[in-house]
Amino acid sequence: MKVLSVIVPCYNEEENVSYFYEELMKQEAALEQRKIGLELIYVDDGSGDRTVEEVKKLYEKDKRVHLVSFSRNFGKEAGIYAGLKKASGEYVVLMDADLQDPPSLLPEMLHYLEEEGYDSVATRRVTRKGEPVIRSFFARRFYALMKRISHTEIVDGARDYRLMKRKVVDAILSMTEYNRFTKGIFGWVGFETKWLEYENIERTKGETKWNFWKLFLYSLDGILAFSTMPLAFVSIIGLVFCLLAFILIVFTIVRTVIFGDPTSGWPSLVCIISLISGVQLLCLGIVGQYMAKMYMEVKNRPIYLIKEEF
Repeated sequence: MKVLSVIVPCYNEEENVSYFYEELMKQEAALEQRKIGLELIYVDDGSGDRTVEEVKKLYEKDKRVHLVSFSRNFGKEAGIYAGLKKASGEYVVLMDADLQDPPSLLPEMLHYLEEEGYDSVATRRVTRKGEPVIRSFFARRFYALMKRISHTEIVDGARDYRLMKRKVVDAILSMTEYNRFTKGIFGWVGFETKWLEYENIERTKGETKWNFWKLFLYSLDGILAFSTMPLAFVSIIGLVFCLLAFILIVFTIVRTVIFGDPTSGWPSLVCIISLISGVQLLCLGIVGQYMAKMYMEVKNRPIYLIKEEF
């Protein structure tokens, strides 16, 4: 019998642990019809509530439930990686505990893997109902930007909710980088993927842990991880300012020869110096971000530390 490993990263999700389990078990009959067993892996990302205690309660009544608990909060990317390492099934699926990833899609997703030969089945939201307008706007701009500056396919509205065969999971695990951006990694490893579309489902319980600032920093991680275009932008800016400086030098020489050397115009000079200084700092900041990522990689620290596991 094949096994489906369900990975659920959690951070302060005590309200949703049992609820998610109950909703997932509604698909148990459909899995049994396909002769597929089930293992459920909760990855606790250093929660400060009773998430771990709730998982232990489930384990007492169902030994198919497993836990990987971090020593502190390492982030969702670390949680996904830890869950993939823990998973032992031939099929592996990533899902959120808040049920924004509906378990009811699992039978259809398995159909595409088993009957139609796809290597993975991914999901994307076709609507962003319930999200703040500004957040939705910038999210779409991010995906549009990534489409232009990256060779890796990152689909607009893509969720982490993805069902994969073992060979896809092994390919992802072979990428041991410290700075992880899973949506980009999914696209980078390739394989034949079927996309399922569904309307956005709002969180049932609890509050989202992703505010605008965290999403903004996460998007920067994605850009730096899967595109070198910002570095090319820095080079272009440098070239443009070199040409501009050359033109200004010629203009100044011609002006001095023809009209003399008046002392007026210092405010514009201050503005130009301020502009160039600002651009230089921007360029240094972009280069510095890439160097910071390299610095974290060469330190070779573990992606996460486990406090408790069963």
